[in-house]
Amino acid sequence: MKQPLQITFRDMPHSDALEAHIREKAAKLDEFYEHIIGCHVVLEQPHGHHHQGKLFHVTIDMTVPTGELVVNRSPGEHQAHEDAYVAIRDAFKAMRRKLQDFASKQRGDVKRHSTPDHGKISEMVQHQDYGRILTSEGRDVYFHRNSVLGGDFDSLEIGSEVRFDEEAGDEGPQASTVHLIGKHHIID
Repeated sequence: MKQPLQITFRDMPHSDALEAHIREKAAKLDEFYEHIIGCHVVLEQPHGHHHQGKLFHVTIDMTVPTGELVVNRSPGEHQAHEDAYVAIRDAFKAMRRKLQDFASKQRGDVKRHSTPDHGKISEMVQHQDYGRILTSEGRDVYFHRNSVLGGDFDSLEIGSEVRFDEEAGDEGPQASTVHLIGKHHIID
């Protein structure tokens, strides 16, 4: 962190042990993402006059190069937050997720979903519950009744178009899932 970590205890006495715990958690975030400019953590225990059910509220306000990331863990959201260490842990976990998302966006990472393979049924052996798919590249892929989604195994015919996910089987490529493509389905 470029600026020193700020820790505020509100509506409760200062605790060296809790401060050390917060500093440890903040240091781990700083190791994870080295461009943190500053961080302010507020730990409070509203309604301090109650003897039971005192829930801790944790706010983490982190400054990063293009703005701020804020996490608020309010009492009442989690009954487990009667323990300050649990409330701090949960708040820092949430901040780590926000920081991961922020870092991914900053790097330009985009989630890519693989497109299932496409092919046509080339063989059906209904009494043994399997069939074969001829892929658009000319490969032969085995599939079992249990791989066909929606219970469509009995609807499959030679020539039916399908999408499938492929995996390595004991005796060659096999389809882990097979989805019958309807007549009006647009193929990419």
